[in-house]
Amino acid sequence: MAAASCQNPFKISANLVEGSRFLHPKLEFSAVNFPPNVDFSRLGFYRSLTCKEYGGHVHCSSNTDGSVNEEVLTPILDMIDNPMHLKNLSLKELKQLADDIRTELSIVSKTNKSFRPSLSVVELTVAIHHVFHAPVDKILWDMEDQTYPHKLLTGRRALLNKSGQVDGLSSDACRNEYDQFGAGHGCSSISSGLGMAVARDIKGKRDRIVSVISNETTMAGQVYEAMSNAGYLDSNMVVILNDRHHSSNPKLDQAPRASINAVSSTLSKLQSSQFFRKFREVAKVLTKRIGRGMHEWAAKIDEYARGMVGPSGSTLFEELGLYYIGPVDGHNIEDLLCVLNEVASLDSMGPVLVHVVTKEEYADDQMSKVSEEYIKGPFTIETGPIRARPLTYSDHFAKALITESEIDEDIVVVHAGMGMESSFQQLKDKLRDRFFDVGMAEQHAVTFSAGLSCGGLKPFCIIPASFLQRAYDQVVHDVDRQKIPVRFVLTSAGLVGSEGATHSGAFDITFMSCLPNMIVMAPSDEIELARMVSTAVDIEDRPVCFRYPRGAITTLDPSLHLREPIEVGKGRFLLEGKDIALLGYGSMVQNCLRAHAVLSNMGIDVSVADARFCKPLDIKLVRMLCKNHKFLITVEEGSVGGFGAHVAQFISLDGLLDAGIKWRPITLPDNYIEGAQPKDQLAAAGLTGNHIAATALNLLGRTRDALLLMC
Repeated sequence: MAAASCQNPFKISANLVEGSRFLHPKLEFSAVNFPPNVDFSRLGFYRSLTCKEYGGHVHCSSNTDGSVNEEVLTPILDMIDNPMHLKNLSLKELKQLADDIRTELSIVSKTNKSFRPSLSVVELTVAIHHVFHAPVDKILWDMEDQTYPHKLLTGRRALLNKSGQVDGLSSDACRNEYDQFGAGHGCSSISSGLGMAVARDIKGKRDRIVSVISNETTMAGQVYEAMSNAGYLDSNMVVILNDRHHSSNPKLDQAPRASINAVSSTLSKLQSSQFFRKFREVAKVLTKRIGRGMHEWAAKIDEYARGMVGPSGSTLFEELGLYYIGPVDGHNIEDLLCVLNEVASLDSMGPVLVHVVTKEEYADDQMSKVSEEYIKGPFTIETGPIRARPLTYSDHFAKALITESEIDEDIVVVHAGMGMESSFQQLKDKLRDRFFDVGMAEQHAVTFSAGLSCGGLKPFCIIPASFLQRAYDQVVHDVDRQKIPVRFVLTSAGLVGSEGATHSGAFDITFMSCLPNMIVMAPSDEIELARMVSTAVDIEDRPVCFRYPRGAITTLDPSLHLREPIEVGKGRFLLEGKDIALLGYGSMVQNCLRAHAVLSNMGIDVSVADARFCKPLDIKLVRMLCKNHKFLITVEEGSVGGFGAHVAQFISLDGLLDAGIKWRPITLPDNYIEGAQPKDQLAAAGLTGNHIAATALNLLGRTRDALLLMC
């Protein structure tokens, strides 16, 4: 953010934080000297700056508190309330609109939302909405991270600045007028689009279906299942492959990019033209009438010729039954409009795949180069150089596993999911050929890990908790039923802030703990996490899983990585009281300790215990808590049916409920919690320390105190 600061001897200088879009080689900075007796509180600064490359004007003005506001003008975007407003825009205005969208996304990128994938599809989104007629035509997206330009153009701009709130933009990811099918983890847009296309044909309608997919999701099998079925059914639909050349597989990243030049642009326009398509259809009819193998021979010639002029792998889509067009420059609106207009005008085209090549950091490349030239290291206005990010659970998991791998050479890692956390790069560098990143292929990752285990290795299968849902059948049949010792590491467990319900790990405790042979545990802090890594290494007769949350650690201990396995099924007693017992699972132990502090100040004696294990449950610990207290509260950051259900099962069968213990579970509510700040999400879920304390007060009959605590 651009800012002005006053320093003795009254020199005004421009300060820009890392990634500022205002820093430009042509920008001149000037220093103004003021007399020593000047009253700065009465001065007002106003500076107008035009950025042609990035669209709009930037105005900086000072506030009374010394801060500086930025007002970026986006004149074309300001006129767009719905996609119909794009129809009469000229090519120049469409380009300006794309600049406005990129500027808008750059401004709000200071939130936790990831807008980099969206920046790659700005021009593509503008072209789609200019050619097609949403919401009559259905536009489906494979990944939520690419939908923000689409949301800006469909009347949801006001929600963009609220994306950190529960009712903000991320809550709009599910179905609505312009999103007939919710964008989630990926892989779904072709399947859902094909279903809508078939339903349209049965009902005799004429709307068009456009499914946008990413090359990241093409690693998942559902994409090819859907393409194969689309080719067989031959229903009219358009599939747009946004090729950002971004993959978790480094070999794919190093592969040659599809060439974009004048020749490829001309060929793409020719392939999409009505004349060429009609000529091709006539040729098919004639060769079929001639017979004697002429049709098959002509089809081979056609495939060979198109394979020669097309990029590597383009014939795969033809084999699946989709007519391939491309590659097309995804940042050239003129080419996009030409191809999409031709595709949209075809009545009986069958499924078509348009290969669009984009650049993920298209909006930031020039700025980053300038920043490197003008800024020697990142700075903030308040503190100077930016401090390193806080250590996370993933950082400490990686360090713990590196320590274990130095002792046991049989340890290998399989990573799956959408992208890889930076914390695991050190682990990848250390293990080298013992680290396998398979991308968005969770089903393969699970069975691959099982095979590694059968071969005598000790696999750690690292998958975000929400992504493991897609591989549950493999977990059941390929791992648990056969008692194969695979060690599942579920990252981003529980609520995940601005990523919202799409990436929230709410259900893993429930669906993993119901498996007969699975050991299920969760650490309460990073020290316990390191111990659970050691515990998992030693388990060789059955599968095991443990989860940890996204975010910074709770404490820091220099003796963190001392190897000290935990006895399986053994919890721990943290604080002893007599009035009420709090039994926490995983990260919620910390909130139980916060509730203990609140209740202690109110004169209530509280016990706090860390369950550690959901399965096998520490029945001795639970039995002791029930016998020594009148009230028991279990707390977990997971859905109904998880840890609390296992405790309830035990205390009911053991007769402890009959003996008079009053039990209350605190879990995630039975609804999806959308993107917000983590503290706001926990408050919405009723999982903060104050919420836990209020539940305890209600059990003790102090309802008034509970209400006051929540005010």
